[in-house]
Order: sequence, then structure tokens, then C-alpha cells
Amino acid sequence: MKKRIALIIAAAFALILVLTGCSSNNANNDTKTKGTLTVGLEGTFAPYSYRENGKLKGFEVELARDVAKELDLKVKFVPTKWDSLIAGLNSKTFDVVFNNVAINPSREKQYIFSTPYIYSKSVIVTKKDNTEITSINDVKGKKLGEGTGTDNYNKAKKFDADVVPSSDYQTTLSMIDQGRIAGTINSKESFLTWKKDGHKNTDLHYIEIPSDKIATSKIAPIYNKNSKHLRNRVNKALKKLEKDGTLTKLSKKYFTDDITKK
Repeated sequence: MKKRIALIIAAAFALILVLTGCSSNNANNDTKTKGTLTVGLEGTFAPYSYRENGKLKGFEVELARDVAKELDLKVKFVPTKWDSLIAGLNSKTFDVVFNNVAINPSREKQYIFSTPYIYSKSVIVTKKDNTEITSINDVKGKKLGEGTGTDNYNKAKKFDADVVPSSDYQTTLSMIDQGRIAGTINSKESFLTWKKDGHKNTDLHYIEIPSDKIATSKIAPIYNKNSKHLRNRVNKALKKLEKDGTLTKLSKKYFTDDITKK
């Protein structure tokens, strides 16, 4: 009888070890590299992520570092061009993308998102003396520069613009300045930050787009569909960073306003 009890206790103890081990392995398997959160981003789109003196800076760079710290992980950034950035999630090039990615139905079919960390409003950026574009209804047939596969590209197409592919934000604005394109649909906060950071005398300005024409974009971390456990952990971290004021502090630092609320 004593032997049977001892065997039962031993078996139960072994089962606890197995279950604990499985739980630990699940946590370790959250990331492609144990102990490190590998983050995909472009690194060319201020104030979200950009380089200053060769070093990555920006709202999403700091936010990703803060999230990794909450998860007790190191962070590794993998700068990647937009056209292969999100696809890198499926090839496991990185664990998550922090890159001003908007939640939309087509992406939700293939990927999963965390809760949004900012809410981005769209505007039309064009020259001040451009009398042909005064509202979103005027972009039909006009050349607008947009990143291929971006939400802004889809928005421009929706309003029948003649979309010209552009590699990055600065290139797009330069193309407007040079008269090669008429404008771009992009985020209001990006233009205001660009203007503040050394372009106060620019000949460019923005035109508001009513929310009934283009809804406010919900920006969030994006993952492949097998990363639900990691997504849930990041959600908890984001909730904590929102509650302790870190999100608002970062938003005001980089966007001069709190755009973390709906």
C-alpha cells in the first residue's frame, strides 16, 4: 500500500514537472531567439522610427524597448524595407513589427494584432499654391506618391488617384516639392513632425480629410497567427505602459500631442 502511494506521489510530481516544463517552453518559444524580442521596422519614417547619427530613434523604437523591458527581454531591431516587412513575420525574420501598421480587414485575415497604441488621422500633403487640390474629392486622376502595399496607397486608390510608388516619406515630400507628383495621403502627425524638425519654411501644407471619408487608423503591433501567446503578453505590457503614463509621455515627445486615445 505504501509503495502504491509512493508511486502515485512520484507520478504526480513528475506530471507537475512536465507541465511546468511545457509552460516554460511555451514562454521561451514565444520569440525566435530565446531572451530577445526581435522587432521589424523600416527605420526611415520619422517620428515613428528613423536614424540620427546612425542610431535608431523614434516613438516606436522607444515603445518597443519599453515593451521588451516589461517582458524581461532584450530587444533586437531588424530594419527592413516596407515591401518585405510584414512578410517577414511569416518567414520568422522577426517576432513582431512596430512600424505604423494600421489594422485593416485584409491584414486581419493573415495576421493578428495587439491593442492599438496610437490613432492616426489622414491628411493630404501638397504645395500651398496647388489650387487643384483643396479636398479629398480633388485627388481623382492626380499623381499621389505612396508606399506600395501601404494603407495610404489603398486610400489613394480608393479615391481614384494616379498612384506613384515611393520608397519613403522624405522621398515622397521631395517629389511634391519638385513638382513630380501633386501630393500624398499620409498621417497628420508625420507631416507636423517633419515640419517641426527643420522644415518650418516649407512650401508644403496639409489638408484635413473628414473622418467620414477616411476613418482614423488604429496603429498596433502585428504578428503571424502562431504568435497569440506573445501577442497576449505584449497586450499586458501595453496596458501597463498606458496606465503608468509612458505611452502618453512618448506620444507628446515625438508627436507634440497625445494621440494614444481614440
